[in-house]
Amino acid sequence: MAGSSGEQAPAYTSILGISDEAARVRALNEHLSTRSYVHGYSLSQADVDVFRQLSAPPTDVQLFHVARWFRHIEAVLGGVRGVGEPHGLQASKGRRQPQWSPPTGSEPCKLRLYNSLTRNKDVFIPQNGNRVTWYCCGPTVYDASHMGHARSYISFDILRRVLRDYFKFDVFYCMNITDIDDKIIKRARQNCLFERYRERRPPAAQLLEDVHTALKSFSVKLDETTDPDKKQMLERVQLAVQLAAAPLEEAMRSNLAAEDIARRAQVLLEEAKDLLSDWLDCTLGSEVTDNSIFSKLPKFWEGEFHKDMEALNVLPPDVLTRVSEYVPEIVNFVQKIVDNGYGYASNGSVYFDTAKFASSERHSYGKLVPEAVGDQKALQEGEGDLSISADRLSEKRSPSDFALWKASKPGEPSWPCPWGKGRPGWHIECSAMAGTLLGASMDIHGGGFDLRFPHHDNELAQSEAYFENDCWVRYFLHTGHLTIAGCKMSKSLKNFITIKDALKQHSARQLRLAFLMHSWKDTLDYSSNTMESALQFEKFMNEFFLNVKDILRAPVDITGQFEKWEEEEAELNESFYSKKAAVHAALCDNVDTRTVLEEMRALVSQCNLYMAARKAARRRPNRALLETVALYLTHMLKIFGAIEEESSLGFPVGGPGTSLNLESTVMPYLQVLSEFREGVRKIAREKKVPEVLQLSDALRDDILPELGVRLEDHEGLPTVVKLVDREMLLKEREEKKRVSKTGVTWARGLLKMGKPLAFT
Repeated sequence: MAGSSGEQAPAYTSILGISDEAARVRALNEHLSTRSYVHGYSLSQADVDVFRQLSAPPTDVQLFHVARWFRHIEAVLGGVRGVGEPHGLQASKGRRQPQWSPPTGSEPCKLRLYNSLTRNKDVFIPQNGNRVTWYCCGPTVYDASHMGHARSYISFDILRRVLRDYFKFDVFYCMNITDIDDKIIKRARQNCLFERYRERRPPAAQLLEDVHTALKSFSVKLDETTDPDKKQMLERVQLAVQLAAAPLEEAMRSNLAAEDIARRAQVLLEEAKDLLSDWLDCTLGSEVTDNSIFSKLPKFWEGEFHKDMEALNVLPPDVLTRVSEYVPEIVNFVQKIVDNGYGYASNGSVYFDTAKFASSERHSYGKLVPEAVGDQKALQEGEGDLSISADRLSEKRSPSDFALWKASKPGEPSWPCPWGKGRPGWHIECSAMAGTLLGASMDIHGGGFDLRFPHHDNELAQSEAYFENDCWVRYFLHTGHLTIAGCKMSKSLKNFITIKDALKQHSARQLRLAFLMHSWKDTLDYSSNTMESALQFEKFMNEFFLNVKDILRAPVDITGQFEKWEEEEAELNESFYSKKAAVHAALCDNVDTRTVLEEMRALVSQCNLYMAARKAARRRPNRALLETVALYLTHMLKIFGAIEEESSLGFPVGGPGTSLNLESTVMPYLQVLSEFREGVRKIAREKKVPEVLQLSDALRDDILPELGVRLEDHEGLPTVVKLVDREMLLKEREEKKRVSKTGVTWARGLLKMGKPLAFT
């Protein structure tokens, strides 16, 4: 403050002598107007004394000097106010902050997952803080992976990514490979025996005789089949073999040339492969002694499975377990179940005593599908084709009991154990491997819907018998079935599409988008309609990303990045936050990706309307707002695994690992080319040179699409340059030509009929 306290005291004395408060305040205001205000000065006692005469700062704007000084001195002398003390500077030593109340807010939504153990959406609560232990049933590797596998593993990959990357859980994901199983044993023997048969090159007469013998036993199998779908499949196989045999029989009756007979025999051999393989296994399977075939087959198909998963952008598990590597642990697991009183040995095999387990007060059998308990057809399918003979069934105390350990028969692999040489049962494999790694209780167990009973119910029973608990799994998640154009998909029915074949038709992203557009727990129909919806969504999102990239490429100085928001920006931003809240609510609701994609589509539609309005008004859209929206959508699609990590905004161009470099490297050159083309077009229009305009159109319509480049001309606006998937561009070009040709044909037809053309 200018001037010492001694200099100010006389002035204050005369001011304090004024009796009328209003006049005193005016005099004080005039005095203060002659003094300079310095923030942070040392207060004099005279300052404090004069302002303590005021109960509050004046409200008259003309007295702003007094008001300003009052508030400053009040802040400097502020303190705790005692009860009953006066207000203002008179009580500065007793001042305190007013009481603060938190906002009411709203209850945050919690993640709920559909739990097969309750058949309800349960709040997800991990057992150990933020850590989530998760076991997923892997494939039985004896043949090519198909779209049924993709249904499960893409769906679980999406769930895993959402829990890890969106909800920020620390997920430990374990998956198994079943490389010891009745299907593998049977297929390995069949392949081995058929190759031996082929190598012997049987004469045509011998081949025909063997095929007819195989058809007789096949007919018996066909007559015993009651399942209508399976019966229809077997009838197709039978008919195909009979049709392939007829030309060979005719050739032999007609004494055709040896080359012709050999060619027809080769056709029959290939067509009858499955039939002959099954017959050879039934007659000679027990004589197979080369145990290496039982490891070679699953090793090959496991490798193919991993290649398929990588091609589908499915994350690898944190740990992978193979049954063949855990046989000692499985033997110990079975032994403890026997020791706990829930298993019994019979003729070299060991079975689980379902009646003993179910009668225990602490246990319950058939938690997932109690209504299926006692279903002998399902139980026998779970035991395997090689384990349902009459002698095997007679070894059980109850038809509902299931094998923990199987005594090996001739032609089967075996491992030593306390009960004699044998091999693991199917259900025990997952229990032993998951129990070894995840302990007595895991948070999540996943698998396909068809595994609920008996496989998963038996897993639960034997694991809880081993650990003597009732909570081996907290949340059981089952992915829905996959149908093909409305028909049941089944490898055993030979009605399936391999993952490799599916990827020849559509990209991994398109398949994943199709899955995202459906609930993970419901049936998904893999059809042309389903895939068309996925393709349209991908194209819709990609166009938005390309438009935003074009806006962001426009040159602007650093301050120009931040523009004033008008009402349109405020409305779009409000909608953006509303959609983000809806996305969060949908993910909390059993990871409802279908609703998420609908909300994302609606958000993009609103952005498109905003950009169109700005374009019509010849005004630039707000680049920062659109970039924020595009980055959010990119982030969500990355979480779902639909965008590779390399892409910073939108879908990558040119495949994984190349998108970022390709776009950042090529686009500046394309931009220069576009600007040069615009200049040439302008001159050509002014000089009226149509040939140059035609060349310019050819560059846009014919040449650049072949390179994956799209130019979009807009009247009065700069040309938009977009890097797009080449195949997509070529399809667009062909569709335009088709539509154009149809229009021309239609017009000619009208003219021929003498009808005038009306244009609107």
